[in-house]
Amino acid sequence: MQPIDLELFFEQQQFNCEKIAHPPLADCKQADALELNRPGARLKNLFLRDNYGREHFLLITRPDKQVDLKKLSNQIGKARLGFASAERLWCHLGVKPGCVSMLAVLNNSSNSVAVLLDTDIWQNNHLFQCHPFVNDRTWIVTKLQLEQIFTHSGHEVAVISVPERAL
Repeated sequence: MQPIDLELFFEQQQFNCEKIAHPPLADCKQADALELNRPGARLKNLFLRDNYGREHFLLITRPDKQVDLKKLSNQIGKARLGFASAERLWCHLGVKPGCVSMLAVLNNSSNSVAVLLDTDIWQNNHLFQCHPFVNDRTWIVTKLQLEQIFTHSGHEVAVISVPERAL
């Protein structure tokens, strides 16, 4: 897959956003260790598949939330959700592990990935931290820009209350 030129897309859409360079961050724990102070909501981005590997989901939630995949599967009526492979991630979203963000839906022209946004983060924030297909940069993107990206890409978004595992 050849990912779109994200810089060009933002320029064409006349989207302005703050762009922050930093060391590569594969996950939220690495970001915590660096104690980066960036505006906007921090996000956990999970790329999931159903038990049969026929349906794929991009789940966006809080970084500290331990998602109960069994309850989520039941909630959305899908057979046993699990983590999708790096190969599936590249095939469907054009990014590598550690580089996933909502911006990657722009690479999913087939609309084969459903977007699930946790109410916890979507309802309470205006700015979001997103990797621009690589994990050594963060772009601070507005909610309105993300809504326009979902519309442009043809992705419908389900805003849901993501169940948390009991500790």
